[in-house]
Amino acid sequence: MDLSAAQLALLCGAALVGGTVDAISGGGGLFTVPVLLAVGFPPHLALGTNKGQSTFGSFAATVRYRHAGLIDGRNARISFPMAVLGSLAGAALALYLKPGVLRPVVMILLVCVAVLIASGRIRPKEGAVPSRGKKSSALLIAAVALPLGAYDGFFGPGAGTFIIAALVVLFHLPLARATAEAKVLNFASNFTAMVFFAHGGAVLWKAALPMAAAQLVGGFVGAHLVVRGGDRIIRGAVLLVAIVVLIWVIRDAVTSRWF
Repeated sequence: MDLSAAQLALLCGAALVGGTVDAISGGGGLFTVPVLLAVGFPPHLALGTNKGQSTFGSFAATVRYRHAGLIDGRNARISFPMAVLGSLAGAALALYLKPGVLRPVVMILLVCVAVLIASGRIRPKEGAVPSRGKKSSALLIAAVALPLGAYDGFFGPGAGTFIIAALVVLFHLPLARATAEAKVLNFASNFTAMVFFAHGGAVLWKAALPMAAAQLVGGFVGAHLVVRGGDRIIRGAVLLVAIVVLIWVIRDAVTSRWF
């Protein structure tokens, strides 16, 4: 499909915003996928192209968080391969089931989780010691990474927000560290899904590559804001994602369309 310069500029702007928000709170696809659809992408191509460009944003955020010392390499050695396996299973499942089947349930859960994080109700327990690199937590890390990686490969919207909530609740991590650790898992699932979609010809690279450049910038900027601003920045971004989700759900209910 052909894209005008104005459409490409709009897509890159959405990628910049999406990459920034995704690095902070997850939910970047809630900004990029609707714009891809609005300029005329069919749903399967919009989802594939979105994975093609969002992988670069999650990579930039992961690098920035790693540089800031917010990522535990011992956890990453478990979460990364488990997310890859999960994403492969999820992407394969998407060939047989329509992702829209889960959409209403996922959107309601996402709004609930986002509002709880933004309000401060999802946070480490007082006095709880963060679980980092313990052998006893390895299975729990895998139990988080595998299904959420599968969800990201199958459908995706809000995966980063769900991962952050799981890491805070189950591992008692501070929000900033949970956000950083979530990016490792998110990058693994994004990259795997991108390869899967690209193999099936569902990535329009002439759009994905310019958007990827904007995602790189957005991912780095978003991660930098978290490193500097911490929980306050994360809660604000999560609340923004919750508002976008609400608008999306209401619009979808009115129009009865895919997105």
